[in-house]
Amino acid sequence: MLSERVQNARESITLKLNATAEELRREGKTIYNLTAGQLPFPPESQLIDEISKQLPKLASFQYSPVPGFPELRKKATAYVEKTRGIRWEEGRFDCVISTGAKQSIFNLVASIVDPGDEVIVLAPYWVSYPEIIRYWGGQCVVVGPSQDVGKDIKVQSIKEAITPKTKAILLNTPGNPSGVYYSQQWVHEFAELIVSYPQIQILSDEIYSQLYYDGPGPRFPYQFRPELLDRTFIIDGISKSMACTGLRIGFSFGPKKTMKAMSTIQGQSTSGANSLIQKALMNYNFSDIENYLDPIKDHLRNNSALVREKLDQYSLSKAWYQTNGAFYFLMSFEGLPILERFKKSGSKGKDGDYAADICEGLIEETGVVMVPSSDFGQTNGGRISLVLEKKALAEALDLAFGYLSST
Repeated sequence: MLSERVQNARESITLKLNATAEELRREGKTIYNLTAGQLPFPPESQLIDEISKQLPKLASFQYSPVPGFPELRKKATAYVEKTRGIRWEEGRFDCVISTGAKQSIFNLVASIVDPGDEVIVLAPYWVSYPEIIRYWGGQCVVVGPSQDVGKDIKVQSIKEAITPKTKAILLNTPGNPSGVYYSQQWVHEFAELIVSYPQIQILSDEIYSQLYYDGPGPRFPYQFRPELLDRTFIIDGISKSMACTGLRIGFSFGPKKTMKAMSTIQGQSTSGANSLIQKALMNYNFSDIENYLDPIKDHLRNNSALVREKLDQYSLSKAWYQTNGAFYFLMSFEGLPILERFKKSGSKGKDGDYAADICEGLIEETGVVMVPSSDFGQTNGGRISLVLEKKALAEALDLAFGYLSST
């Protein structure tokens, strides 16, 4: 008999569709996979060299300390301080290294959320946030989405969602699935709001913090109100900015007491993260990340422009908004011919949401795999990953937008 907790858990739609795309490809079908949340680039050569150098060393294949090697934790902390322009008070804050940023978030929620506690999540959101919160007995309170995809949610809406049970607010900027980061004015207003609620903690998912390609880059609440560092937890890792999704190294930074609790939980689950990669990262120059990302940012910027060009070509420009970070575009089907076609066809839909049906038809008729927006907290839309090589992306968009514009 399965536990009630597991029976209520939902499979990650992004991982499920990615697996579906690979299965169809193995069957010999031409598939354009627009679900990928990873860069199709090799890691920076210096990191590859450092991994190779560790291969003959016995310690690289043995247990690491549960919270991670102290040298790497110190190095990662210094890098975050430099890139965010902050300074943690020595002795009061710490870092824990986990098996990917997802485990970092999982351990963090386990450490601070009791059954019945409320955690505010801003829509559209990454699919795992509500599931992780519910797994630990918390109540996920969704605010948003805004009426226009890519636009900031009103800070006033967040204030109205706060109750005596609110334990934390989860921020993700730049965001998955929107591909945008919050404006400086919005972050400033949010910081001023949260200062007035000392019981609320901030879970700041910054896994895409270095992946911005339009504008000055993301800002974070603690940069406007440094006192918020006392109740902010920063999540980062090597998956996105270093193109190392499969190496599974995530970082958590925050007040020492909570980091200790996270380490305790980790010690009873996975123990320490990958020793080989940690050892290699100790000798890697984190400052090289910026130069490594320059051509990748150009690639994402150009692919974002390509999406706009193709939307115009197929008279779908009403779905456009400017992305500026991460590597996604969340397309709205509202007002598009395809949505009207599905409404008239008697398609099952769900409470007026046809996202899953439309994306299923897209796969069947064109071979293009797009993630329906439903599990991101937005109805009638689909997420497009911008990571493909430009020619392949152009072919995929021609097929997808031709389908979406058909009556």
